[in-house]
Amino acid sequence: MKRILLLGGTGDALRLARSLGPSHIYSLAGLGRVPVDLMCQVRVGGFGGAQGLAAFIAAECIDLLVDATHPYAAQISTNAASAAEQAGIPCWALRRPAWQAGEGDDWHEVSGWAELTEAMNDFRRPFFTLGREPLAHLHEIPAHQHWTVRCLDAQAPTERAEIIGDRGPFSLEAERQLFERLNSDVLISKNSGGDSTEPKLQVARERGLPVLFLRRPMLPAVTREFLRRDDLLTALMALGVLTGVSTG
Repeated sequence: MKRILLLGGTGDALRLARSLGPSHIYSLAGLGRVPVDLMCQVRVGGFGGAQGLAAFIAAECIDLLVDATHPYAAQISTNAASAAEQAGIPCWALRRPAWQAGEGDDWHEVSGWAELTEAMNDFRRPFFTLGREPLAHLHEIPAHQHWTVRCLDAQAPTERAEIIGDRGPFSLEAERQLFERLNSDVLISKNSGGDSTEPKLQVARERGLPVLFLRRPMLPAVTREFLRRDDLLTALMALGVLTGVSTG
């Protein structure tokens, strides 16, 4: 039987991990909650770059590396592809498509923080759902703006910023209430993609708010690329490595 190393941290990855037996390994960076109810082994922390990951693959006799990390985790994905090549094993990756703008959406892409700063200059109450990155720029908040940043770790509010510590998924009604309270005039996010549109994007559409997306990074070529979690599950089932299929 092939032994799998699954690189995760996303909801899709956790669902995959719930179908893996005790001989397989689920790897997390350690930034969020660590699941304690999995049958597979759970490893938390980095590997020390591509070479460290390749050494781990060799030491643990891994036969297949599965990259189910976040679409914006470009460095991890680059290390995964390189490590698999060094170790001489295949690398499969789940690359879910980006969301596409629909009727009523006012979406714009920016290539990085400098371009984002310029694009949001005309707004007064930006709502960031980018993770921790805005926290490094709180000292740059223009005098005419008040920021709201939603990430995993809450911090005490300042005169010109509110830091909300929370973890999704978020319901549509909860998002409506939050947007109403914040009175935000622009949403700043990542185009993470997935099976359905995020409630925050629906609320932005309902309220006529523009959305600024950080442009997705380029990701490396891999042995096999899957656009849907179910397709990856089917391929893993064909290998006979799953204990069951989790679709929740």
